[in-house]
Amino acid sequence: MLTPLTEEQREIVGLARAFAREELVPNAATWDREARFDRTVAAKLGSLGFLGMLIPEEYDGLGLDTLTYLLALEEIAVGDASTAVLMSVHNSLPTQMILRFGNGEQKERFLRPMARGEMIGAFALSEPDAGSDASSLRCQAVREGDEWVLSGTKSWVTSGSVADVIVVIARSTPLNPEHRSRGISAFLVTPDLPGFHVGKKEDKMGLRASPTVQLNFDGLRVPAANLLGEEGQGFVYAMRSLDHGRLGIAAQAVGIARAALEHALEYTAQRKQFGQPVRDFQAIQLGSPTWAPASRRRARRSMPRPCSRTAADRRRSTARSASCWRARRRCGSRRRPSSSSGAMAT
Repeated sequence: MLTPLTEEQREIVGLARAFAREELVPNAATWDREARFDRTVAAKLGSLGFLGMLIPEEYDGLGLDTLTYLLALEEIAVGDASTAVLMSVHNSLPTQMILRFGNGEQKERFLRPMARGEMIGAFALSEPDAGSDASSLRCQAVREGDEWVLSGTKSWVTSGSVADVIVVIARSTPLNPEHRSRGISAFLVTPDLPGFHVGKKEDKMGLRASPTVQLNFDGLRVPAANLLGEEGQGFVYAMRSLDHGRLGIAAQAVGIARAALEHALEYTAQRKQFGQPVRDFQAIQLGSPTWAPASRRRARRSMPRPCSRTAADRRRSTARSASCWRARRRCGSRRRPSSSSGAMAT
């Protein structure tokens, strides 16, 4: 079933596509080759509202629906998969866990700067011996007065070395082999706390501009006020949040596939053999029966602006569009669905 997109959704998609084209595409290959995370990207995403898409407006977010968020995420993934990972994890795990399970003080402290891109969020669940079998985690949390003392190691933490707040899942009561998912709690950890250490950085084949690291907690002392939600409910919170996060992974996959298809189409048009583009050869056409209609759709979606406009002009236009769009959001304006709008399969 096709869901017509509203005019507002079309504007957001256009804004995300322009940002990807102007800010991400020119830099993505260099960032990936150098495995370099550019902090300014997060600041720019935040200024446009892309790091607070699902956060209510009362906490400086945009309060948008999941579909709109996924549409924007797909466009970011077309430009740079690493940036899309940052956007996806930030929007779907730490911010949503704080929003759903945090108390008033925690929401005020973290959600506003996270929505603005001033704080980057991360999520630490997996361990060296607890990946898919997350309920077997060993990281311990022991209560000592007004603090929790965390000891253990977390693995494969996206943005773990650059995050300002990390939702850490740890065992707060001894392991019960018959009920392993019980007695697990969630904690809001900031890197300034004593006992926090960033360990090994993974050397990946792709997504290299998105740091994936190990975190080591050597008697990490976390204020009791940083317990997220109820003690012993951390595993439940994590599983609920991961369900939402998987939608973001799917949107990223679609964006990456789109970029690969478009690159392939461009190459087959440019590469010539025997005096003609290789796309005209039967073997290429037989191997890609869906390329032609897909290329036409993508061409319509990504028609270049007039060549007379400079890159600076486009950046100013993007900034103006973002400012106007956010201003309308702040005023409570909502657009009605447009019958001539595009559609997305759901």
